[in-house]
Amino acid sequence: MTENSKIVLQKHIQDLKLNALLEVTKAINNNFSTSQLLDLYRDILENRLEVGKLILFNFDTDWRCLLKYGIDKELNQITFENELLAINEIETIAYSKGELSKNFEIVIPVFHKKTPLAYVLLGDVNQEKLELSAAIKHLPYVQTLTNIIIVSIENKKLYKENIQRAQIKKELELAQSMQQMLFPQYLPSNETLHVAAKYLPHQQVGGDYYDFIQLNNHEFIFCIADVSGKGVAAALLMSNIQATLHSLINYTHNLKDIIIELNKRVITNAKNEKFVSLFLGKLNTKSQQLTYINAGHNAPILLYENKFIELDKGCTLLGIEETITNVNVEIFNYTSEFTLLCYTDGLTDTTNNEGDCVLVEKLKEVLINNIKTTPDFINKALLFYVENFKGENDFPDDIALLTLKVSDLGF
Repeated sequence: MTENSKIVLQKHIQDLKLNALLEVTKAINNNFSTSQLLDLYRDILENRLEVGKLILFNFDTDWRCLLKYGIDKELNQITFENELLAINEIETIAYSKGELSKNFEIVIPVFHKKTPLAYVLLGDVNQEKLELSAAIKHLPYVQTLTNIIIVSIENKKLYKENIQRAQIKKELELAQSMQQMLFPQYLPSNETLHVAAKYLPHQQVGGDYYDFIQLNNHEFIFCIADVSGKGVAAALLMSNIQATLHSLINYTHNLKDIIIELNKRVITNAKNEKFVSLFLGKLNTKSQQLTYINAGHNAPILLYENKFIELDKGCTLLGIEETITNVNVEIFNYTSEFTLLCYTDGLTDTTNNEGDCVLVEKLKEVLINNIKTTPDFINKALLFYVENFKGENDFPDDIALLTLKVSDLGF
């Protein structure tokens, strides 16, 4: 071949490569699918540049083969070999283990910063050629082309993931709005009874639950509950408990009967995969009685006549046993004002930088220091304390607070 012929051939190859890159760019701008981009990539390498055989691996939760051609049928099930991860620049395959090293000569890694995105393995079908193989002649170009294709595919993944995240976010926002509707919209605030609540979900929706239901002018049923786990699954079970409780109250105000039926519902719906801690109380401001059952929940703190009483009597967690046989119903008779703090374990599980948890004794301290204030202020004081206590740590779980102040003295 004359020198002039070589120059013409080189220019032809350069034009071919440039046109191919422009074609790929146009395809990306026209939003070609991943399969269409891979078809174009294969056509450029196999038909135009005559690269004999190729395997393209890409990482998507695991290393998988995106494209392969020119290999024997017995290699159709070939898998990624971890030895490739040690390769961070174009080189010949030096290791001798596995099928890849036996069938391919060159590996081209594609990185984003220090993260490997893809590996291209190249070879030629005709091993008898004496001339420089196409795989070797076009290495830098193949690397550039592969980089463009892989980045485009990764961008498609990110775009799809962003769309999915946006959809999930919208659905969670809807679920959050619906969950907020399950909480009582009205809580008593008068000279005899003042109730306030706070709810901080760990995620957009959560498994903590509180309720306060007026039965008549002087009787109320209230509860606070915590479904094991977090997120949507816990929130769904919580909403079922709320619906069941409201349905049961239409037929009975007996706390023991309600607990037994709630346990059956948790067993049926959770199928022993989740459990529920629940504090269920009934307040009668006329007879001045507080009746309660604590089903494995954090003991609410009762401040009465300058003494703290932890309301911990009741039964086991809901969802543990098919039938709850031993249920203790406790009655507290009062003759003067009292304050009751109900909370979920997200409050006391909060840790500081030293790994220490919030102590119940500290909650009592905050409660007595703010005893002359309203329940709403008490809740805010408690959250202010744990916020400062945890420092830069995140809250570990949902937090629900339900605080009652029973009095005929006013505020």
